[in-house]
Amino acid sequence: MKLSTSTTGSGTRHVGLVHGLGGNADTWTPFVDQMLATGEYTVTTLDLRGHGTTPRASSYGINELANDLVDNLPVGLHSVVGHSLGGAVLARGVDRLAPDRAIYLDPGFHLALPTTGIAGRLFWLVPLLSLGVAQIKQSRETAKVQALYTAEERALVARAQEQFDKSMALGVFREVAFNPVSAASPVIPSTIVLSDDSAAVIRTDEVVPYITNGWDVRRLPGIHHDMQIEDAARVFEAIRDVL
Repeated sequence: MKLSTSTTGSGTRHVGLVHGLGGNADTWTPFVDQMLATGEYTVTTLDLRGHGTTPRASSYGINELANDLVDNLPVGLHSVVGHSLGGAVLARGVDRLAPDRAIYLDPGFHLALPTTGIAGRLFWLVPLLSLGVAQIKQSRETAKVQALYTAEERALVARAQEQFDKSMALGVFREVAFNPVSAASPVIPSTIVLSDDSAAVIRTDEVVPYITNGWDVRRLPGIHHDMQIEDAARVFEAIRDVL
């Protein structure tokens, strides 16, 4: 599927940025501003299917999203950064994109949702209700964090939500929950950056296997899931050595 893409900057390091569920290319603006201020980067952003100005689709499988990424980003970038769902999508296409480095910000590798036993069966019996209940606390915490954003940042988030095809959310949650990203040795040198909210997308007990198998895992305490918006400068400095 043809995605809406945008490339800015003229630096020697070409970096691709992949947004998360409910986001779009514009939600990377604070982070892109940090990158372009250095003069070192060329940056390509895109809107995944069902997001931003990319058309909605009849299906939203994770592998379809990954195929879109491969079809729309240049091969052999210096690095590609995926946030949340963008990380889950990137992990499924990174071998074909073959960047020098893959960077995952709170990637959707292991959702903290039950998938086995009685708890799993009950949860997915009425998934809309179950997910709604599970997200109540997180939604409240997110609202508190976003209240500290600038007016421009809040507008970016609101616009992204308006454009987002919310019908895809349930299927995406289900597919990611039941198909976690393996902690096997990465096919591309890879960095994972975890926030205080990371347990929701990559379970605490899964972090050590990634480290053991050669993933570069970094933590940014005192920051939340949408870290590239909340504190773009801090995130940029945390990964500048691998961007």
